[in-house]
Amino acid sequence: MRHIEFTIDESYNGKKVNAYLRGCAKLSARLVNSLKRVENGITLNGEHIRTIDILHTGDVLAVNIPEDSSKIEPIEYPLNIVYEDDDILLINKPAGLAMHPTHNHQGDTLANAVAAYFLNKGKNVTFRAVGRLDKSTSGLVLVALNKMAASKLSGEFHKTYYAVVSGEYQGCGTINKPIYRPDPMKTLRAVGETGDFAVTHWEALVTDGTCSFMKIRLETGRTHQIRVHFASMGTPLCGDDMYGSSDKRIARAALHCGDIDFIHPVNGCSMHFSVPVPEDIQAIIPKKS
Repeated sequence: MRHIEFTIDESYNGKKVNAYLRGCAKLSARLVNSLKRVENGITLNGEHIRTIDILHTGDVLAVNIPEDSSKIEPIEYPLNIVYEDDDILLINKPAGLAMHPTHNHQGDTLANAVAAYFLNKGKNVTFRAVGRLDKSTSGLVLVALNKMAASKLSGEFHKTYYAVVSGEYQGCGTINKPIYRPDPMKTLRAVGETGDFAVTHWEALVTDGTCSFMKIRLETGRTHQIRVHFASMGTPLCGDDMYGSSDKRIARAALHCGDIDFIHPVNGCSMHFSVPVPEDIQAIIPKKS
């Protein structure tokens, strides 16, 4: 059970519990409704309270979020944990590890590894990744450890990616091209007018005229967005055999999530984390021409 307290200030004096939970606490309507069905899911000064009841300055409003009942099979796998507290887990995912179990991946995913990690700590945690990375992409994955954290972090984080792309880039730029799924039975994406709005911002860090090392920020989060956008420019990521061609220098698409920024869902602190570019990408970063 995750117990979280809020002290009511003057701005919510005389207002309803629901107004605070949906407003200041920024809980989703779905979460608030689910807590109403939990014994002592919402309390005021230690006593059960209804969401229509009135608050007063100095009151202590609390929510008690039940522990999850994860159905993902726990499978032992070493995790590179960057940060952990009662509400979030930040992992540096290696390339080659899928995020979730699928028909192609049963037991060999990050979700299975996280389930095993918490089982060893006597906890049952549902795997709620805030954003996702492709199997071949390395780097930071943020996991919400309860419904409140998941609700407040959804769409409220910023990642910075690093990639080596074929071709020469200089300065900064933006790729604004819609992305769609040509075949619903395949994961392959493509640029096309019928697709969903997709925007990628890039900065060229170094180039040798043949390849470029790029710093990338996403305005939208479409599946394979970075890979599809650069392929559409005729400059696919090095090693990306799905959207370009294989590269004997690297065994996967040269893409890494190196930085993440977000506001902590409970304490409100600004959080920033960075992890270095892994060796396989470092080995192919071009030297200045």
